[in-house]
Amino acid sequence: MPGNAPAATRALAALRVLAAAPGPITAATLGRQLGIPRSSTYHLLAAMAAEGFVAHYPEEERWGLGVAALEIGAAYLRHDPLERMGRPLLHRLAADVSAVAPAVAHLGVLHGRETLYLLRETPSSPVTVVADVGVRLPAALTASGRAMLACLPTSQVRALFPSKDAFVDRTGAGPASLTALTRLLAGERARGWAEEDGFVVPGFASVAAAAIDRSGQPAASIGLTFRSERVDDAMRADLARMARRTARELSRRLGA
Repeated sequence: MPGNAPAATRALAALRVLAAAPGPITAATLGRQLGIPRSSTYHLLAAMAAEGFVAHYPEEERWGLGVAALEIGAAYLRHDPLERMGRPLLHRLAADVSAVAPAVAHLGVLHGRETLYLLRETPSSPVTVVADVGVRLPAALTASGRAMLACLPTSQVRALFPSKDAFVDRTGAGPASLTALTRLLAGERARGWAEEDGFVVPGFASVAAAAIDRSGQPAASIGLTFRSERVDDAMRADLARMARRTARELSRRLGA
């Protein structure tokens, strides 16, 4: 397990496995997915059950999410300031960019090595993109992901991408090593926004800028996705400027 807190990392990984499962699962299944021994799996489950994060169903000999995990999920639904603050800004951005080119506006967050999309606003002229709400895409390939990665210390980026196995290839384009990613991030950090063209889906491009929270960490990204052939370099610069403006406003609202 990566990181300096293997117990915490295992517990979080276990929660993700249980959340993704269609129902309670056996300890053996959990251990297999986590890649840990049987004894370690039972120690982990016992500790998490003591805190209420998992529940044991003895008749079925299976484990599922506990009340504490459900309480955290419910709390998130009650307190979603990022989405509440971002939704009107994204709606306004989608309307503004329609004067430049049809583009889908979206808000994403960094989730490990992935970009998780939380909000999306579509233009009146349909643009089919994969960055839908709830979708996760490789952060190194997406403009949204790299806009946020560019705000992180190099050591943190290196920890997220320790080897070539950490990189995903979707179209044959995009960074495939830490060296290539670091080079891209350096340019995008200096420019203030990130761009990809065909890294995720051939024929589609994106620009994005990061919103910063009060601690200086990347809280989210504001991105725009469009058909590559419809947007020239000058138009892309305009779209990037508008995404940056929206990201700065979201940063302000987050207390940055």
